[in-house]
Amino acid sequence: MLSIFEVSIKRLQDDPVCLLCRSMNLRHNPFIRPMSETDLDAVLIIEQASFPAPWRREHFGHEIAAPHSFPFVAEYNGIVAGYVCLMSLYEAAQILDIAVAPEQRGRGIARSLMDHAVSVAREKDAELLALEVRALNISAITLYERCGFVRTGIRSKYYEGVDDAVLMEMRL
Repeated sequence: MLSIFEVSIKRLQDDPVCLLCRSMNLRHNPFIRPMSETDLDAVLIIEQASFPAPWRREHFGHEIAAPHSFPFVAEYNGIVAGYVCLMSLYEAAQILDIAVAPEQRGRGIARSLMDHAVSVAREKDAELLALEVRALNISAITLYERCGFVRTGIRSKYYEGVDDAVLMEMRL
């Protein structure tokens, strides 16, 4: 017969979520799943809080419906905390949009979304994953570099005719 301590250790080994979090139904890692139409209200709130020229509902609807697009949301503690839109066609894939709700940042959600996008791009046999990011968004550039992306160029005044875009790629 196992002691309570041994049972607790066994549970942690089987499901690495702390017992307090499990009792409160909280998870440390986000749950990533395909984006659906029912997610769009939450996604749009995050999008509008994250970008000066946000995508509209139609953009996300197109990504959900397009055969070569793979949009995902990250649920954290039961709410949509972030999303990523990936397009993969033949040997090339691109991250079109990624954001995390401002109040959810700093919890590894963006990294989880990036790792998931990389994994899906590899599953789709992409050899290259690309993205572009505002040159002023140092925290995003740092994240992408930590994920293995390298800077490959600049698009001058790409965003709203004002901000430069940094082009980044990762060989898969």
